[in-house]
Amino acid sequence: MSWKFCVGLSLGLAIGLGCRWLGIPVPAPPMLVGASLVVAMTSGYLLADHFIATRPAHHRPDCGGPSGDTQETRT
Repeated sequence: MSWKFCVGLSLGLAIGLGCRWLGIPVPAPPMLVGASLVVAMTSGYLLADHFIATRPAHHRPDCGGPSGDTQETRT
């Protein structure tokens, strides 16, 4: 386990405890199904990011970048 995961988990627990103690509505789904949905979406995002990052970029020459110029218009 990385230290970032531990800090994030501790911060989430502290925010949840603070919200419950102070009577503030929690900024997350209070039901287990809603929390599971958030975990599933995050897992899917990370999984897709992992597979997309391993594939080479086939259309890199077509990308214009911040100026919008493509390789064909830069001549």
